Amino acid sequence: MFVIKALKRDAGAKLDALRKSGKIPAVFYGAGKDTTSITIPNIEFKKVWRDAGESSAVKVAMEGGDIDVLIHEVQVDPVTDEPIHVDFLVIDMKKKIKVKVPLTFEGISNAVKSGIGNLVKVLHEIEIEALPADLPQTLFVDISKLEGLDKNVVVSDIKLPAGVVAITHSTDVVASIVAQVEEKEEVAAPVDLTAIEVEKKGKKEEEGAPSEGAAPTKEEKKAEKK
Repeated sequence: MFVIKALKRDAGAKLDALRKSGKIPAVFYGAGKDTTSITIPNIEFKKVWRDAGESSAVKVAMEGGDIDVLIHEVQVDPVTDEPIHVDFLVIDMKKKIKVKVPLTFEGISNAVKSGIGNLVKVLHEIEIEALPADLPQTLFVDISKLEGLDKNVVVSDIKLPAGVVAITHSTDVVASIVAQVEEKEEVAAPVDLTAIEVEKKGKKEEEGAPSEGAAPTKEEKKAEKK
């Protein structure tokens, strides 16, 4: 089982100072336990989080005794992407629990390889039930059986470890192959240059003609006197 060391945290502790010192503020709660504030090492937690995910049991090691938990929620800094707070959900190792487990797609689909279709991943996780010790970090989906169009992988095709039961409906589609659609390039309509020339010519003639109601020029006045 994954283990991470923790220390109780005072309510008045400066959280920014803790983070700068390489610690992450966290809490654990559930299964009859009071909500308890703790601190955990940043580097150690990130390793456990990467390997255990949020569906594997983790042991929080404290001076007063170990606590069995799941990583329930992780808040990350939007700029640095570093974890800044963690919620642990306390679990009873003797009772089955329901969790959502991520799916990992493996294998090669001949339909995709040959170019006749595209792989569509419909589900990225499914819900399962098991004892905490039997919870898998991920479940593998074999897409090599997708050899032609309109072929599907459903939940019942996923191999589950011993002691694990799928809660998601067995006939739900996990992945499928759909026909590859070629995008047609739009051809722009040809420009009628003659219409543009006529329009320009008309504008020039209008610009050269005297404006209606305009004052007569000196030459026009002389012509009138004659």
